[in-house]
Amino acid sequence: MALALGVTAQSRGPQLVVPNYQKIPAPVERDTSGYDERPYFILIDQSEKALAENDYEAAALRLVEAMGVEPDNPLNVALMSNLGMIYFYDGKDSLALKCLDEVVRRSPGLIAGHENRGQVLAAIGRDKEAYAEYGTVISLDSLNTNSRFYHGMMALYMGDLNTAGDDFAILESVVPLARTTNLAMGTLYALTSREAEAIPYLRKLVDIDPQAEYSSMLAQCYLVTDRLAEASDVLAKAIDRYPSEPQLYLLRARLHRARYEMDTAAADEALARKLQTGR
Repeated sequence: MALALGVTAQSRGPQLVVPNYQKIPAPVERDTSGYDERPYFILIDQSEKALAENDYEAAALRLVEAMGVEPDNPLNVALMSNLGMIYFYDGKDSLALKCLDEVVRRSPGLIAGHENRGQVLAAIGRDKEAYAEYGTVISLDSLNTNSRFYHGMMALYMGDLNTAGDDFAILESVVPLARTTNLAMGTLYALTSREAEAIPYLRKLVDIDPQAEYSSMLAQCYLVTDRLAEASDVLAKAIDRYPSEPQLYLLRARLHRARYEMDTAAADEALARKLQTGR
């Protein structure tokens, strides 16, 4: 599925000893007395600095040490959620999931824990469980746009158009100009043969983020609706940015055929095959 990240699961990494957390009944005010001197917060700051430098092992170890220094601190469950994502960024998917499993077990109302767990599950191909996690987030916060996006996209690819439509309606209501909203609505309409309705969303999306995949979707919608000049413009710009992307040449071949430029179309198709096979 396109939503998943290409991350290889690993089991090796720092051994995590889970402290005995207490559930957080309500948002907790930080005790700022001696903040700068408390080892707990010093270690958290060190973890943040290590993370900024992409030193994932050091970032993870500092959080484990912080939780060990103050094992009863109610902020620890949030730290553990962050720790799970650091393991995930470091390619240690199994350890990340173990960490996040414990987070949602100990604090089932922590939205970040469910969101993070959903992301890891999607990345390792456990889409049904990821879908359920995003559903849990929505049950806790119906306006959570990040989970609405992923939940809706998964529903769309599973063929559940009603759920996808409901999720995307929230995106349009809450964040109408966001990249994710344009991607969601453009994909929904493109996959349901409503290309003319998809075009405005995909046009905005490509203007914001001109990735090859998004440009291909927009160009295809232009081709289906016989807006050939606009398709040509999108493809020219995309090929200039991504000259090694076969799909762009296949779409340009379709454009040439629509213009009865058969020899030029055949040349683009041959180039696409060459790029696909490396020959």
